[in-house]
Amino acid sequence: MNKNELLDLIKIGEGYTLEFKESFTSSISHEMCAFANSSGGKILLGVTDFCAIKGIKITNSLKSQIHDHARNIEPPLGVEIESIDSVLIITVPEGTEKPYAVGGHFYLRQGANSQRMNRNEIRKFFQREGLVLFDEIGNTHFIFKNDFNASKFDLFLNKASINPSLKQEDVLRNLSLLVDGCMKNAGVLFFCHNSTNFFVSAFITCILYEGNSRSRILDKKEFNDDLYSNFENAFMYVCSKLNTNYIIKDKERVEKLELPKEAIREAIVNAIAHRDYFSNACIQIHVFRDCVEVINPGGLVSGLLIRDLGHKSLPRNPLLFSLMQRAKMVERIGSGIVRICDSMDEYKLKSPIFDVDENWFSVRLLRKVEGINEGINEGINSLLNYIRNNPGKTSISFVTDLGMPIKTIERWLKKLKETGKIQHKGSRKTGGYYAIE
Repeated sequence: MNKNELLDLIKIGEGYTLEFKESFTSSISHEMCAFANSSGGKILLGVTDFCAIKGIKITNSLKSQIHDHARNIEPPLGVEIESIDSVLIITVPEGTEKPYAVGGHFYLRQGANSQRMNRNEIRKFFQREGLVLFDEIGNTHFIFKNDFNASKFDLFLNKASINPSLKQEDVLRNLSLLVDGCMKNAGVLFFCHNSTNFFVSAFITCILYEGNSRSRILDKKEFNDDLYSNFENAFMYVCSKLNTNYIIKDKERVEKLELPKEAIREAIVNAIAHRDYFSNACIQIHVFRDCVEVINPGGLVSGLLIRDLGHKSLPRNPLLFSLMQRAKMVERIGSGIVRICDSMDEYKLKSPIFDVDENWFSVRLLRKVEGINEGINEGINSLLNYIRNNPGKTSISFVTDLGMPIKTIERWLKKLKETGKIQHKGSRKTGGYYAIE
């Protein structure tokens, strides 16, 4: 840093990553600790709170004291020191071994101040930094005799290709789901009867809206069973509220959902796997006329940036993710975002929209607003191609050959005749339809 850069830095004023101190005091260790627990920062010795350079006597002894204070932080912290004229600049990196403490107390940067954390703040800090993993915590409220869902355990064994003759306790222990005789939270989510008996927000809310806003609700469902059932029920709910296009191929009717099932599936699975289960909020799925939006509490995991989406992944709940992987719900870490994007691209739909902040993550799958008409048009075009390849067929033949309802066939035939695409030749009973080229 040169002098001009220093002056520009001082002009910015104190903030989240910048602290001014007129002189050296032992409290500097609190500032360094707070920066290490946050995003790192700089401490300028010899600068007043009002951005005035007062200056300080810089000696080797002073530099040694600062390094000593950094080393006495638990765990020891390395800092860089440089001087410009009479200002000493201490650069504190973001810690790689959080949390850091001074004299048994934890400090965190909050705005332009370094604050000692109270009990609740320490707990939230540990959770946010992934130092306490929700899925690894033993749940003392889960009583095997009353709460263990044997049928869901058997289903898991089948999906995970685990020998069902193995003892239940041995399987749970080998899956690392037991601690001090208790089921860990990951196991509770998978093998309980009702998830909200143990976690107030471990349910999925699905809402169907009339238009593109939340002003009018048409339907709402909440799913609060075990994790796998919640996923399946939410997935089926969304699919049931979307339009289905009917395409005729090789004399068979093929149903095609307007949004790729793969994208819907991965969006819901990602929300379940990566949500913050310490949060009191639930997973929300909103079905609007123009999109499907899946929202989960919990922003990006500490250490992950927005640009890393689709390239890197740090699971917030690694044990839970492992169980989901065994149950064939997920393939591998970091693949979900890519699969969503690829499936939307294959459908020739707009790219999904991802939105993330400190507390939330959401993905929006954009629908084609004219989806119903497009589905009809695809069916009409398919029928036209079938008539071209099979001239002279009757409407009853179309019903038999294509497996479509007679009313649908009659509606499509009427449309094709009105647009001059086909004509009927012969009598009403024995005649058939021909394409007009």
